Amino acid sequence: MRYSRKAILLIFGLIFAACAGETKPSSPLETFKTYTKAIKQKDTTTMKLLLSAETIKMHELEARSQNVTVDDIVKRETLFSEGQTSVEFRNEKVEGDKATIEVKNSFGSWETVPFVQEEGNWKIDKKGYADRLTEDIEKKNNQQLDDIINKGRQP
Repeated sequence: MRYSRKAILLIFGLIFAACAGETKPSSPLETFKTYTKAIKQKDTTTMKLLLSAETIKMHELEARSQNVTVDDIVKRETLFSEGQTSVEFRNEKVEGDKATIEVKNSFGSWETVPFVQEEGNWKIDKKGYADRLTEDIEKKNNQQLDDIINKGRQP
């Protein structure tokens, strides 16, 4: 009887361990939907959990420079305007540990929101978004400068 009880406990333990194994990581879309709900509920803790480590570092620097808390920055700098009541999204693309989703902004145009996978979880990469915007602005400025320089050249 004593051995059968141990055997039963061992079997249940193995079944529990097998069922509690690695779970499928959330998708970027699931992360995005959870982030949207957290914004509506003003749940700053959840919002921060869904942001990449690099994004949190960026917000910490910004908070220090403005003498405010990281929570203030996270609440203020969401992906949506304050009056935006609905969110449309499309084209989830996953490439390795990076992903994107297109989101319609309050002006009706589509913006690409980047995601990065950290420790098996998808996080919103606002730092990557900011870096991409900076690169786009630099490219545009360089192109405008090239156009100005080229206009002054003789053919």
